[in-house]
Amino acid sequence: MKELFFRLGIKPHDIRLYETAFSHSSYSNEHKVKSNYERLEFLGDAVLDLVVADYLYTNFKEDEGEMTKVRASYVCENANFEYATNLHLNQYILVGHGEEREGGKYKKAIVADIFEALMGAIYVDLGYATVRRVILNIIVPYIEDPKVTFFSDYKSALQECVQTEQKNLHYELIDEQGPAHDKRFTVEVKIDGIIFGKGVGNSKKEAEQEAAKEALEKMAIQ
Repeated sequence: MKELFFRLGIKPHDIRLYETAFSHSSYSNEHKVKSNYERLEFLGDAVLDLVVADYLYTNFKEDEGEMTKVRASYVCENANFEYATNLHLNQYILVGHGEEREGGKYKKAIVADIFEALMGAIYVDLGYATVRRVILNIIVPYIEDPKVTFFSDYKSALQECVQTEQKNLHYELIDEQGPAHDKRFTVEVKIDGIIFGKGVGNSKKEAEQEAAKEALEKMAIQ
C-alpha cells in the first residue's frame, strides 16, 4: 500500500485500519477475521458528505436544494467507483475465494464501498484535517470540470415529472437473491399502477434508481 499512501500524501499510524478498510465480509468470514470494511464504510460515507457539503457551502452561492443535488452527484456510488478506479483501489481489495471467482474486486458496489471505507480509515487514523485534504484533492477537480457528471438521482427526476402530471408513483421490491454479502435486489416502479421500469442492484436504493432511470427513458420516447 505504500504507493497508494504516497499518492494520497499520507503517512499512516495504524496500518491495521487500512487492512480492515480493504477487507470484504467474504474475506473476513473465510479467514475468521473479526472485522471487515463495513463499519469504516459507514463512517467514511458520513465524512464524505460533510467534507463536500462544507466545500459547497463555502464556494457555491446556490440554495440548499441545488447544493443537495450537486453533493448527491459527487458523493454517490458512480462517483465513488470512479474515484476508487482512478486510485487503483481494486488491487488492494481482499475478498473470499468465491467472491473473487465472481469478479468481486471489480464489482461497482464493492469498489465504491472500499473508497468510503478508506476515507473512514484516514479519518480515524489521521483526523479530519487530513481526510478533508485528501477528499478535496480527489473530488474538487471533478466538480470544477463541466464535462464531468455522476448524475444518479433518477428517483428525484422521476418524482418531479410525476408531480407535474399529478400521477401516483410507487416502487415495489419483487425479488431478493444471494448471500448477505452479495445481495441482488429487483425493483419495479409503477406510475398509476402501470409498470414503467425495472431495476436490479446490490441495494434496494440502487435498484430503485435503475428502475427510475428506465422509466424516465420510456417516458422520453413516448
